[in-house]
Amino acid sequence: MTTIGGLPAHALLVHAVVVLVPLLALLEISCALWRPARQRLVWLVLALGIAVMVVTPLTAAAGQWLYDQDQQHQPITDIHAERGEWMKYFAIGLLVVAVIQAVQHWRESRSNEPTRVLAIAAAILAILVGVSSIVVVVWIGDAGAHAVWGGG
Repeated sequence: MTTIGGLPAHALLVHAVVVLVPLLALLEISCALWRPARQRLVWLVLALGIAVMVVTPLTAAAGQWLYDQDQQHQPITDIHAERGEWMKYFAIGLLVVAVIQAVQHWRESRSNEPTRVLAIAAAILAILVGVSSIVVVVWIGDAGAHAVWGGG
C-alpha cells in the first residue's frame, strides 16, 4: 500500500498507530491492575492488540516506500526509519500481553480463585510492555516530526 486517495499511505496509517498503541497500552495496564476492567474490556483489548499487529507492519511498509522515494535523506529521517522498525516488536509484545490477559480472564471465569502467579506476571509484563510501547511511539513520532518539519 503506497497511497490512499493520492496521499502517502504512511501519513494516514501512522495516525492509527499513534492513537491505538497508547490506548492499547493504557487499557492493558488498567486490565492488569484492576480485575473489573479486565472482566469488561478483555475482548476489546484483544481486538485492539490484533488491530495494532495488523496496522503496524502496514505503516512501516508504507513508510519504507515513502523513504525509498527520496534519493537523499537527512540523518533524522534515517533515525526515524530505524526507530520505526522497532515498533513491530512492540506490537508483538502488546498482542502477547492481550492474549495473556484473555487467558487470565478465561481462567478466572472458570474458578473463583485467581491465579496469583499469572496475575503478577501479567501485571508486570503489561506495565513493562505498555510503558515502553508508549515511550517508543513518542520517540518514533518525534524523529518523524523533525524529519518532516525540521528542527532535527
